[in-house]
Amino acid sequence: MESRELEVAGARVFTPEVFRDDRGLFVSPFQSEAFVRTTGRPLFPVAQTSCSFSRRGVVRGVHFTRTPPGMAKYVYCVRGKALDIVVDLRLGSPTFGRWDAVVLDPVDFRSVYFPVGVGHAFVALQDDTAMAYTLSLGYDPDNELALSLFDPELGLPLPGDIRPIVSERDRVAPTLARARDAGLLPDYEECLKLEDALTAPRAGA
Repeated sequence: MESRELEVAGARVFTPEVFRDDRGLFVSPFQSEAFVRTTGRPLFPVAQTSCSFSRRGVVRGVHFTRTPPGMAKYVYCVRGKALDIVVDLRLGSPTFGRWDAVVLDPVDFRSVYFPVGVGHAFVALQDDTAMAYTLSLGYDPDNELALSLFDPELGLPLPGDIRPIVSERDRVAPTLARARDAGLLPDYEECLKLEDALTAPRAGA
């Protein structure tokens, strides 16, 4: 499995080997050994797995979790095609305000790791695009926050040939500046500590 760091500190993309023959294919989008080798730590304990289906043009995000508690994610595409976007929302981060984007599909089976405090968005490039999520925290609507996809300060790479289909929540989401002024953005050092705590040995374990 190959891996490289993205423009957002701590975020990584993983590309597994895909085994194809006349029956179909076999692939392992997550491999613990490769994850530990490249990040220096195991994946977080899994609290929830989820899947979303979207038609072409649907844009979800920029979503992030109130910190604390914070959430880390491991995301890949099992059907269709998506432009997956990582956004650094952590105040004090060396890459604060930067983004990176990766095309995810069931051809190369790339996966993206999102550290605690990092925002996530994606654009469905085909109908019936299915995204699979492995999460360090269960869903709690009171902890889920969003930023505007259309914030010019972020300048996210929304494809020009797509008319974005967004939820009401995402349509009215604040800009990065407004979220910062409202005290909604996570602190970088706190995010690092929370991420360390996810995989720290527990007393009595």
